[in-house]
Amino acid sequence: MHSERRLVTTFNDLGLAAPLLKALEEEGYHTPTPIQAQAIPSLLAGKDLLGIAQTGTGKTAAFALPILQRLAADPKPAPRRGTRVLVLSPTRELASQIAESFETYGRHMGFKVAVVFGGVGYRPQRDALNRGLDVLVATPGRLIDHMSDGTADLRHTEVLVLDEADQMLDLGFIKPIRQIVATLAPTRQNLLFSATMPREISGLADQLLRNPVKVAVTPVASTVERVSQLVIHVDQARKRSLLAELMANAELKRGLVFTRTKRGADRVAKHLEGCGVKVAAIHGNKSQNQRESALEAFRAGKIRVLVATDIAARGIDVDEVTHVVNFDLPEVPEAYVHRIGRTGRAGASGIAISLCAGDDRDLLRAIERTTRQTIPSEDRRGDKTLEQEATSGRGDRTEGDRGERGRRPDRSRNGNSSGTARPARAGSGARPDRRDDRGASRSDDRRPSTAGGRSEPRRDERNVHRGDAGTSSGQNGSSLGHMRFMSGGAPRSGPAGNADRPDREQRRDDGDGRGGQARRRNRRGGSRSSNPRVSSPAV
Repeated sequence: MHSERRLVTTFNDLGLAAPLLKALEEEGYHTPTPIQAQAIPSLLAGKDLLGIAQTGTGKTAAFALPILQRLAADPKPAPRRGTRVLVLSPTRELASQIAESFETYGRHMGFKVAVVFGGVGYRPQRDALNRGLDVLVATPGRLIDHMSDGTADLRHTEVLVLDEADQMLDLGFIKPIRQIVATLAPTRQNLLFSATMPREISGLADQLLRNPVKVAVTPVASTVERVSQLVIHVDQARKRSLLAELMANAELKRGLVFTRTKRGADRVAKHLEGCGVKVAAIHGNKSQNQRESALEAFRAGKIRVLVATDIAARGIDVDEVTHVVNFDLPEVPEAYVHRIGRTGRAGASGIAISLCAGDDRDLLRAIERTTRQTIPSEDRRGDKTLEQEATSGRGDRTEGDRGERGRRPDRSRNGNSSGTARPARAGSGARPDRRDDRGASRSDDRRPSTAGGRSEPRRDERNVHRGDAGTSSGQNGSSLGHMRFMSGGAPRSGPAGNADRPDREQRRDDGDGRGGQARRRNRRGGSRSSNPRVSSPAV
């Protein structure tokens, strides 16, 4: 690998086409960020690229602009059931954000762009692929579903982009990625972007990239310089009271609160709401409509605080976040870098506060080792001014937090942590989806199978996308299964009455794509469909 640097002051210096410059002007963008200035010339020359950049550095435009210019320079019909450009993303939110960027920058170029992920209708995605696409942004699991069903043919893909590669590694996507790459044409341009650079990602880059240009705008696992960091040591039973105290600070204009688990996010949001804070929670058990509504309200300033889990927060691109609060420290040290990167964006300053209970100290030490720093701290342990919640009698964990640590939570069907799977009774209560806690679309975030052939449950929120029960949204054309087009006709919507739930063809992936559906029919006492879907062998 080698590095290339070129000093530029405006986008005009990069040699971009007039339609791209016009779109950038309309968006108010004049000066490229460091990663854009370094990456765009190399990508325009057709070189492979390894980009190391944190969130908020403008890396999406760094690859979207040269890709759009490449497509315009070599006009050709989009391949039927395929795409000229494939972008793989770990999460729904990030995939939607990337697709929107391609649409924004290419609005004067007339390309067809679609985004494909689980938890929404299958048929509109199939129809869009059948017509052919210029740019497809997808999560690996749902894309493999289409490949297995013969509705996606990637042999004519000219450009492959892996975004947030370190996150896809953490989610267990390496095997699906290799499966997808094996079907692509060998003569293609490859781009890999990652905020951190663990050894596994370095190995993947060596296998995937050919003599790549390396662009690194920040040191590996470094934290944003403009973010002031603080650790507050506090008893677990007093965490929520301390959080409410922090929210009372008038300087906290727009805040992100991170929890380790989905249930924890709901409990924290409920507590803050009871304290008079305008708040919403976003995590994998929320429907796609709920998640997008919460994000839109947060962007518009209708709510002051957004409580999120790590996976659900990927792809949140909201300016002017003044504070990030780690209610729970992340179990993966690199996730700390991603979390605090949500503030201090676009040259602004920010504040990151981490609440550290007694059993979180090992996690704190791991974060400090990874980021090569000692984070300033203060001690609020035993502070009688903070209200103490009822304890469970097991250390300083609160009653509501039992089962969140020390063992695998969310393993049972109804969200209990007892480890005993109990099927839900019909009409037993409102849930985001009828499917179990592990999978609205397991195809979106599958983890490699264990030796016994079963997919192993993930710990805590790293399992979030198996629990992503998404529905189609009415925003930005996403009521059509998140199909958005810059030209040409829109795909058909699902059957009447299905606007707010997944398409009838939506299914879990249990090896052949049918096992989970059959088991649900048996539990309900239903019969087999007269027109079952038949999957072709896995690619």
